[in-house]
Amino acid sequence: MLQKIFAVSYRRNTCMKKKVLFFGKLFIVTLILFVFCFGVVMPQYTGNYQASMVDKAARLRSVEGPKIVLIGNSNLAFGMDSQMLEEAFSMPVVNMGLHGGVGNVFNEQAARLNVTPGDIYVVCHSNYDDTDAIKNPELAWITIENHYELYKLIRPKDWWDMIRAYPTYLRKCLGQWRNESGNQETNNCYRRSAFNAYGDVYYPRPQSEEGIDFSPVAIHHINETTAKRLNTLYDDLQKQGADMVVAGYPIAEYEGTPERAAYDEMGQEIADALDAAVISDFNDYRYPTSYFYNTYMHLTDEGTKARTQQLIKDLQAYMDGEAKYENK
Repeated sequence: MLQKIFAVSYRRNTCMKKKVLFFGKLFIVTLILFVFCFGVVMPQYTGNYQASMVDKAARLRSVEGPKIVLIGNSNLAFGMDSQMLEEAFSMPVVNMGLHGGVGNVFNEQAARLNVTPGDIYVVCHSNYDDTDAIKNPELAWITIENHYELYKLIRPKDWWDMIRAYPTYLRKCLGQWRNESGNQETNNCYRRSAFNAYGDVYYPRPQSEEGIDFSPVAIHHINETTAKRLNTLYDDLQKQGADMVVAGYPIAEYEGTPERAAYDEMGQEIADALDAAVISDFNDYRYPTSYFYNTYMHLTDEGTKARTQQLIKDLQAYMDGEAKYENK
């Protein structure tokens, strides 16, 4: 009887030791893989357009005191003269606009990196009907890579999508690592060095390129999901002594552009859904096609100047107590 008890105890101890050994080996292998992936292979996109987010976030964190922070996609990167805006209001400006491919939810998270009382966050989305998810998680990985300070741009609920996209991103990184072709810059406007210290693309854009497709120009009705998220952001900023407003985005004036009345209705619809003030008449941001550089959202140098001047007017009017639309 006693021998049976010892035998059972021995088997249990042996089984336990095997499990401990297995999980110990698994932990070591996992740690080695993590170090290899995040410490050796990554990053591979430091010269990429998306890598400018590293510099934008660094500037945002470095600015002390009230500032103007621009939130949105590449319509801001290719359509804002932040120095002109800064000089108009004597407030530091940070242009966080980057890429529509990561989606509104990713771009909006930039508004949470360094909030200071007196800040003004200007949201310039080109659509308000998103699905409340990172649009392209692989592109988000290209943006954040192993720059851990940027991981705050990923909400907890978005990490599952990020995890699923990681193998695809890693596979491309491994290819560049093996070929020693990573971290290179292109010779066009889509590179990290094309941005200035404010976060604007300052690559010369004297005139429009041929073949721009303007067919995506359309009315985008705000949905409940986006409105709820933006209202939450507005409330959070207000609690920290900051303000948030919604401003216009570039609209190409061509034969297929929706009528002015449709944009008036869209502006009022957005104002009715949001707690933040809508400071722009969207029709004031209608520009001739000659003002667009290489897409229906990217402006030439001339278009950028006109758009910046209009935003200055809108912000000044808001500061003077005027509003384009009345919130409900």
